[in-house]
Amino acid sequence: MPMPVEGTPEFPMIFRTRDLTKVYRTGETEVHALRGVDLNVAEGTMAVLLGPSGSGKSTLLNILGGLDTATSGRAFFRQREITAMAEADLTRYRREMVGFVFQFYNLMPSLTARENVDLVTEIASRPMASDAALELVGLGARMDHFPAQLSGGEQQRVAIARAIAKQPDVLLCDEPTGALDSATGVVVLEALDTVTRELGTTAMLITHNAVLAEMADMVIRFADGRVQEVTRNATRRRPRELSW
Repeated sequence: MPMPVEGTPEFPMIFRTRDLTKVYRTGETEVHALRGVDLNVAEGTMAVLLGPSGSGKSTLLNILGGLDTATSGRAFFRQREITAMAEADLTRYRREMVGFVFQFYNLMPSLTARENVDLVTEIASRPMASDAALELVGLGARMDHFPAQLSGGEQQRVAIARAIAKQPDVLLCDEPTGALDSATGVVVLEALDTVTRELGTTAMLITHNAVLAEMADMVIRFADGRVQEVTRNATRRRPRELSW
């Protein structure tokens, strides 16, 4: 598959931001989480966001995913302006277009893997079968197990299956391997890599692990609320080919 390139007919923009800022205020204290971020992300991209804690990576993903609002500037999903959406439109956008994967799995302990995925498919407009989503992340034999019967890596793969079961256009992942050891992390990253390649989903993945940049089409380096550098890889390496 060719690498997504900005602005081509084959890979139009899925996200654009222009002078995006976010300021958190507590009393008289101001924290500038984003300081004028300009960014273009093409359809079908696997993007890895790198940078120290507090550099603005999670804030950017939360705004692009409709979980947070910008202080100023503009953000677009295709031709729709996220920063101008009313709350009801943001809710619909999150439900229909965006899948989220976080560091902590947030599974319902009283439900099986299949039932946890069913929670999403019941409200999705074009859901994938729960069994198919779990098969895609390699958990076909574990779908009737409860979270307490699954390892950390397996629970995270259930979380990925839950995110993709509504067949979102975008998958936003915030430190999805942060709570896992390296061997288990590779298994989880393989699941993400398989999903994005097979479904053509655009993915943005936050990590502190610079080695993971090699599995991306696009690498975005953050510091102090700003994009410091954007680089592109000619080819994406498979997670199992990486070592750290």
